[in-house]
Amino acid sequence: MIKAFIYNVMRYSIHDGPGIRTTVFFKGCPLSCLWCHNPESLCPEPQRVFNEKKCIKCGRCGITDSGAATESSDCPTAARETIGYEITIPELMREINKDRLFYEESAGGGGAGGGTGGVTFSGGEPMYQAEFLLEALARCREERINTAIDTSGYCDTAALLKAAEMANYVLYDIKCIDSEKHQRYCGAPNDSILKNLRLLGDATTKLLIRIPVIPGINDDMQEMATIFAYIKGIANIEAVHLLPYHNIQTAKYEKIGKQYELSAVSGDESPNMDKIRSLFDTQFRTKVGG
Repeated sequence: MIKAFIYNVMRYSIHDGPGIRTTVFFKGCPLSCLWCHNPESLCPEPQRVFNEKKCIKCGRCGITDSGAATESSDCPTAARETIGYEITIPELMREINKDRLFYEESAGGGGAGGGTGGVTFSGGEPMYQAEFLLEALARCREERINTAIDTSGYCDTAALLKAAEMANYVLYDIKCIDSEKHQRYCGAPNDSILKNLRLLGDATTKLLIRIPVIPGINDDMQEMATIFAYIKGIANIEAVHLLPYHNIQTAKYEKIGKQYELSAVSGDESPNMDKIRSLFDTQFRTKVGG
């Protein structure tokens, strides 16, 4: 039976596509964006983590003075926890259908395009586990559940186009246009990302472009004008979402034992946000936020 690793199913989400949605967060991502807000998603498999501040030294975990685990046990304070778990398609569909009433009630509701609510597959990178994702999309279509994919576009082109055929929306991230800059800040070049976006422009699915606006990295008007010029001819873009930067994810990095490399960047919204929005407003329905 086909399975996938996910790490969260977030209910009543209003920032991951139109209407009220359930967001399924997949484990694993081929990029390593320095500002990643979900660092717990980067590892493709479940991670065992330790929060020393929550530890009451009860000994139930069986950790010895040397740090070795002598036995497996649940932690009463969640100081030790596992991020991520395996799930099957039937299990996932049961979780998704728990919120079906919300999807139906949000038909014609908020969000870009005023479409119905539904499920959004995010991560991490949902295309990283493409076989499972494609099966989940097919099952949702059979059950008439609106679907969205939140993707970086750094993935296999054929699988992405197939997923786009089945999804109602594709939420597509664009960080910058220059490939060397993308390599520096995201860990990989973006040639295939931009190519895949152009190919999605010929698809029937609706595109929601999401641009993280990172102070000092991509928030200058020249950078944003370059992004605008690249996407303005893509006809099926329904909206552009400008995602303000914040640095509250620092604690998440500490939790998984990593250092947040942009800790010196202020968590304040870019001072250029109004100008950036005005630029994209000339061509697209634009909003600040997801």
